[in-house]
Amino acid sequence: MLRRGLLAWVSRLGGVLVLLCCSLSLLYVLTCSPPHSDDHPLSHTLPRAGPIPPSLGEREEQHRLHISSLKKEIAQLKEALQERSQQLKGVQESLKRGLAEGQQADLQEFLRSQLSKAEVSAGTRLSSEYAVVPFESFTLQRVYQLEMGLTRHPEEKPVRKDKRDELGEVLETALLSLNAPSSQQDGITRTEKDKGTLYELTFRGESSHDFRRLVLFRPFGPLMKVKNERVDTAHVPINIIVPLSRRTDKFKQFMHNFRDMCVRQDGRVHLTVVYFGKEQMSEVRSTLENTSRLVHFKNYTLLQLDEEFSRGRGLDVGARAWKGGNVLLFFCDVDIYFTADFLNTCRLNTQPGKKVFYPVLFSQYNPALIYGSAEHIPPVEQQLVIKKDTGFWRDFGFGMTCQYRSDFINIGGFDIDIKGWGGEDVHLYRKYLHSSLLVVRAPARGLFHLWHEKHCADELPPDQYRMCMQSKAMNEASHGQLGMLFFRHEIAAHLRKQKQQHKAIGKKT
Repeated sequence: MLRRGLLAWVSRLGGVLVLLCCSLSLLYVLTCSPPHSDDHPLSHTLPRAGPIPPSLGEREEQHRLHISSLKKEIAQLKEALQERSQQLKGVQESLKRGLAEGQQADLQEFLRSQLSKAEVSAGTRLSSEYAVVPFESFTLQRVYQLEMGLTRHPEEKPVRKDKRDELGEVLETALLSLNAPSSQQDGITRTEKDKGTLYELTFRGESSHDFRRLVLFRPFGPLMKVKNERVDTAHVPINIIVPLSRRTDKFKQFMHNFRDMCVRQDGRVHLTVVYFGKEQMSEVRSTLENTSRLVHFKNYTLLQLDEEFSRGRGLDVGARAWKGGNVLLFFCDVDIYFTADFLNTCRLNTQPGKKVFYPVLFSQYNPALIYGSAEHIPPVEQQLVIKKDTGFWRDFGFGMTCQYRSDFINIGGFDIDIKGWGGEDVHLYRKYLHSSLLVVRAPARGLFHLWHEKHCADELPPDQYRMCMQSKAMNEASHGQLGMLFFRHEIAAHLRKQKQQHKAIGKKT
């Protein structure tokens, strides 16, 4: 307000100076005009009494002196006006700079406010799981997204041009900040529609456990660099907790993957198996001992509970049984396949007291439907392809999660009163949403749910039974494949008619 008043005052001063200059110019014109007399011309010949008037030469000299004096005054006024004009211009430029600086300060304040409101460094307490804004996983070649619609494309390839340009700018900014090229890069991104877009880029260092993480934020304005930090995961062990009841064949398959990914490739993992009941307990123990002998692996714990199976109870017991201080926990099921890269993703997306990671895993369809028959099903490792006809992102599941033990204990753990299938993982997820921790929810392309036939027990309450049946229906095949199965009789009739028509045409020819 003060700046605007000062600008108006300076403008008025300039106007007054211009008006004064015009007045002096008019006075000069009037003074230099020849004198006008109303007397009769002959009156000059008549003698008059009184003093003798000045001669013509004297009057001209007086006029010249007066004109010279006026010219000097006009020159001085012009010089003063020019000086004032320069001052006015300087004041105006200063005010413009001040206004520009003020606008720049306002813009910076707006960007800072957007950054403080967004979930970048800390979490926001959310009302339910539906309020979570999930991340998208991406590389330069693919974007793994959850919002797919009926077409159910689990990945975008090739990446759309506008998104490719956007990610290219982000990557260029990151590389300039790091001041070094990187051969391997991963990232996650999400957009809060009223705040801006967050990018987290992770670059692999020289060793397998050395990473650089760069956090960028675009608050619907210039891209802002939020964080540039070095993350060393060399001393971050993961305690993988698996609740189990029977299913020894699946457990052997799980341990085969565990040996390759956790022992041979990663080497910073502890396994805790919580077994319910006594039946087949000896087989589970034997499988663990065989693995220990084959790969010299001693970092495992086998706990037995002689009670009815409860997934939440098993995970809670496994988490609380750890006595080695604060550790990163990965709650896992026996029908889960994961890669060594996922273990690093688990480490990079969790932080004690700040972040928990809820990955969205890729759920495999029934291989017998995908490949036509059980005889044509390839090995498990070859089935793990992310395509719309092979599986889907299980965005309604919250059972696989990474969090530190201290956060799990502080949040209150699982609701152990829930028995049987489902429900306990959603309750824990909601606890984290209601806390101040940041919940990272993103597709994990190294985490797979292997297909298995699902049985929904009649003893389940109606709400749990309905959830189980919905999950069972989603597991079988894609929308298009289910449609082909549903209309198989119509398709077969069409093929028969086509075959008959071809035979009739053949006979005529």
